[in-house]
Amino acid sequence: MPKVTRSAPGESVTSRALTLLDAFDQRHRALTLSQISRRSGLPLATAQRRLGDLVAGRLLTQRADGRFEIGARMWHLGQLSRPTMMREAALPHVQDLVSFTGHTAHVAVLDGLGALVVDRIAGSRSIPTRHSPGGRLPLYCTAVGKALLAFAPEEAQEQAMRAMVPHTDFTTTNPQVMRNQLKEVRRTHVAVSSQEHRLGVFSIAVPIFVSGHVIAAVGLLIPVEAHLTGTGESLQACASNVGSAMEEHERRLDE
Repeated sequence: MPKVTRSAPGESVTSRALTLLDAFDQRHRALTLSQISRRSGLPLATAQRRLGDLVAGRLLTQRADGRFEIGARMWHLGQLSRPTMMREAALPHVQDLVSFTGHTAHVAVLDGLGALVVDRIAGSRSIPTRHSPGGRLPLYCTAVGKALLAFAPEEAQEQAMRAMVPHTDFTTTNPQVMRNQLKEVRRTHVAVSSQEHRLGVFSIAVPIFVSGHVIAAVGLLIPVEAHLTGTGESLQACASNVGSAMEEHERRLDE
């Protein structure tokens, strides 16, 4: 089914512009006017007017075939975001982690009720993964998601638990069981997911702290039958190095 975001009467111009931008995702990178209208829920004439403003502002660009896609100004602004800084700070340390373990690693940040993947590096012993940078993962059934959710505000935790649905027969959907799991993550700083999101996949993740606050999580995707010796220690070392790199980066920005 196509994504449809209905606009409410009286929405601001900014809200409608954001609704149009939300029509784009990883599988819908170039869209026609009618597709954007349908996916955003905005009338065709309204969508056309707002798209003209976004193209004029270089947030979108219109191709020769008439379709619209994300513009260069959006890319430029995205380079200033904290997830982009996180990706740059994490890259060398995540590369070391992948080289040592041979498994696919990814870094994610909290984004509403999902985990936004900011980087992913495949290892030599990797398993196929559907989530590239920019993709979103559930919080309650992935290791990086649990590592983020455990340190999220209580209201966000409750909202995430109300949204729990099974992805496999192993997915936890009981709120009390999830609360106990998150409590254990806060105690150990290690989160796991065994086939809760995808069959055949075990994932383990740890939070990344900067100045005492969790800003991201780094995790490994591992076949369920794989040997895990030393994996947790390697992840903890990677997370500590990334956190230190981010603290140094933010200190430089404040100078």
